[in-house]
Amino acid sequence: MDLSNPVVALCAQGMAVEGTPDEARRLFEQAWAIRRDDLDAAIAAHFLARHQSTEDATLHWNALAVKHAEAVTDGRSAEFLASLYLNLGDSHARLGQRASALAAARRAAEHLVTLPPGGYRDFIATGIDRLTQRLDTAQDSDQAS
Repeated sequence: MDLSNPVVALCAQGMAVEGTPDEARRLFEQAWAIRRDDLDAAIAAHFLARHQSTEDATLHWNALAVKHAEAVTDGRSAEFLASLYLNLGDSHARLGQRASALAAARRAAEHLVTLPPGGYRDFIATGIDRLTQRLDTAQDSDQAS
């Protein structure tokens, strides 16, 4: 991440104060307000999604993050897409939108190849596995009802 980018700098400041959610959200909103391109928008939307009061609002911001990241054509967002799709899938799952959640989980898995082997990739892969298992468990309990 380029800390000389003002959007990234504001998001880093927001992450540093996430224990104070209102302050963090204010910084993430500032980042959104000064976004210059789709990468900036994807980054700011990702962090805004983490500070919403409703699941619908969280889904909205996660969807925006994916939309903007997918619009970056020069590869700068490639390493974010697995995580962004995982978050989108989680939002859909929390709203009971199983098919959309599964589709997002599949897209997240497809983007794992852009991540270098190691801790972060393993972390995202584990998240994808947990989301998929949660969705499978929900389907099993729905079918048993």
